[in-house]
Amino acid sequence: MLSTRGSTADPGARGTARPAPTNPHSPAKTSHPLRAAIIGGGPGGLYTAALLKRLAPDREITVYERNAPDDTFGFGVVLSDETLGGIEHADPAVYEAVKAHFVRWDDIDIVHRNTRHTSSGHRFAALGRRRLLEILHDRCRDLGVDLRLRTEAPPPDELARAHDLVVAADGVHSATREAYRDVFRPRLTPHRCRYIWLAVDFAFDAFRFEIAETEHGVMQLHGYPYSPDASTVIVEMREEVWRAAGFDELDEAESTARCAKIFNEALGGRPLRSNKSAWTTFRTVVNERWSHGNVVLLGDAAHTAHFSIGSGTKLAVEDALALAACLEEQPTLPQALAAYEEERRPVVASTQRAAKASLEWFEDLARYLGQPPRQFAFNLLTRSRRVTHENLRLRDAGFTDSVEREFGCPPGTPPMFTPFRLRGLTLRNRVVVSAMDMYSATDGVPGDFHLVHLGARALGGAALVMTEMVCVSPEGRITPGCAGLYTGRQGEAWRRITDFVHAGAPGTAIGVQLGHSGRKGSTRLMWEGMDEPLPDGNWPLVAPSPLPYRPGSQIPRELSRAQLTDVRQQFRTAAERAGQAGFDLLELHCAHGYLLSGFLSPLTNHRTDAYGGSLEKRLRFPLEVFDAVREVWPDERPMTVRISATDWAEGGTSAEEAVEIARAFAAHGADAIDVSTGQVVAGERPEFGRSYQTPYADRIRHEAGVPVIAVGAISSWDDVNSLILAGRTDLCALARPHLYDPHWTLHAAAEQGYDGPGAVWPAPYRAGSRPPRTGRTDAPKPRLTLHGPRQDV
Repeated sequence: MLSTRGSTADPGARGTARPAPTNPHSPAKTSHPLRAAIIGGGPGGLYTAALLKRLAPDREITVYERNAPDDTFGFGVVLSDETLGGIEHADPAVYEAVKAHFVRWDDIDIVHRNTRHTSSGHRFAALGRRRLLEILHDRCRDLGVDLRLRTEAPPPDELARAHDLVVAADGVHSATREAYRDVFRPRLTPHRCRYIWLAVDFAFDAFRFEIAETEHGVMQLHGYPYSPDASTVIVEMREEVWRAAGFDELDEAESTARCAKIFNEALGGRPLRSNKSAWTTFRTVVNERWSHGNVVLLGDAAHTAHFSIGSGTKLAVEDALALAACLEEQPTLPQALAAYEEERRPVVASTQRAAKASLEWFEDLARYLGQPPRQFAFNLLTRSRRVTHENLRLRDAGFTDSVEREFGCPPGTPPMFTPFRLRGLTLRNRVVVSAMDMYSATDGVPGDFHLVHLGARALGGAALVMTEMVCVSPEGRITPGCAGLYTGRQGEAWRRITDFVHAGAPGTAIGVQLGHSGRKGSTRLMWEGMDEPLPDGNWPLVAPSPLPYRPGSQIPRELSRAQLTDVRQQFRTAAERAGQAGFDLLELHCAHGYLLSGFLSPLTNHRTDAYGGSLEKRLRFPLEVFDAVREVWPDERPMTVRISATDWAEGGTSAEEAVEIARAFAAHGADAIDVSTGQVVAGERPEFGRSYQTPYADRIRHEAGVPVIAVGAISSWDDVNSLILAGRTDLCALARPHLYDPHWTLHAAAEQGYDGPGAVWPAPYRAGSRPPRTGRTDAPKPRLTLHGPRQDV
């Protein structure tokens, strides 16, 4: 916690000022710097200055700000209760001043196609950015901070030599960051929308999102009050829409007037006003390092998060709180700066992931315009994945109930427990046990382990249980422990498992995933060394092109035309065995760099014949295999295809190509696309995070018009409900949660108080359908409280 050393503390209590460090890359040993320079007089820089001075009044704190004190290029600032709590604890004077000027509201209005939907319970607080700066200016002056407004900061090297600490809070275009670019190693990612900050002289009664469908394309307004008589208005649209509408040829006044005309109804006919407002493109800033010697980045200089989740000022203020705390807590400056970065980096990364999801949702807003009105509103509210079905229900149960009714949920039925039909198969809920390689077969034959593993998950309530990738030939195995369907004995063993599932867990479907390892075969069991070649007993590999998976991997042979025919027949024969074995669904594995995936990716398919080159040619062999399988697979049983929607590597499969791949398989009869990502090349750089792969499923569902299965770090039933109800997926496949808890789906039903046809407990397990009682932890409440005489202090 921050110290609350008062402003009346003895100025000499910390000793006399030390000589300034002579080398900025050899910072002072103490983490309590006496001379600090702050570059940038925005909220983050000013609050840092105030905190540092408040914690040690003998410090010399100088703030350099090139603009005038009343210059500001935004209008309103939104802060969360969490951030306000931190301010209140660290500096009650700032908190009370800020609190006095806040406007608060609870509602979000979403206006789309002349229909307004309101969701309540969101608890927003905002004030004018200029007012916030005034409060912080006053606080800094009261504490004795040297504010040098309208003053360019000296070069950071010069400041670093003359001060113990230099805080670079100089914004998204940080000159300090650029001066040490080779050290901080920033990555600036531009995005696809143009936006402009404006204001209107009346207060919206809610946070308002308004969608305008114009002849040039979709435009959106983000508006919120920041004082009793003023609101921030942000107008945003895709770059191509901005140009088509002619905004690129308008000046500031013309743009402002044009925006007011487009959103005339939302503004009640009032004009918009600007303040040096300019159309700009948002850029996400990420730095590999946040400090260099005694120079440290803070706020937008270190990181940015899209305005649609209102996090810029919040993050900067929280950075200031963390930096000040770490300087108090750590014995040396290097340790303090390292601790600051360690504390803040995961928080910022999480916020940036949410912001990225939000900004991409607005970039692709046109994709969702055809959704039912309430689902569209729910989708918008949950776009960042921070607001979910469950916490939206806690905020506004009436709104959430209306969305569920429109979706078709029977009363008391969470979205995840609504049925879904694929061809002749009706799944009783939306949960799938994802295919997970177990590496526990002998000569490709599944044994007791597979019976128990898959049987337990089938008893656990999921609608569909998938096998691991079942290989179509001995050479198509990943490891010696992989299961197969290339012999009659293997087919009989699988029949034993499907019979148990159908008899022991009525209503549960079991699906088989057919695949061929390609260049990723002949490796050790996962726990002995994932993707590492076998020490002996290797078998030859085949692939679209003779490219090893990684250095040290076996080089595969390029498949000849005759071998392509053989492999196609292997898939066909395995599919026939799968049908005879009683599987309810068949999935063709065209993902993760295995053989069919290897044809789809330009990084792994370098062929120059009819099976390589353009996407159409790269699709040719996987589609031939699909057709061969579909021909022998029973017509009433569905087929799905798992794809890697991105390779997470430059030059690999793009999201646009993934949509075309999905369209092609759907045109050939695929009933759903199982949308995974990556594992195609060893040098991939995935953007991990909660439900990080679902945006690809979302895009394919809406653009290709085919049902999808979403996968990838979906770990809670709340996430499943949110994704289903928002229309981002039709089914959710979960892997690790089902390893942790085979009865994950039944437990999800119990935790939500659901007891219906979407989650049926096996008869022998019904006694366990309620959570077991624990020891008593509550104590009898006092019946009477006696108060002694009042003592005024």
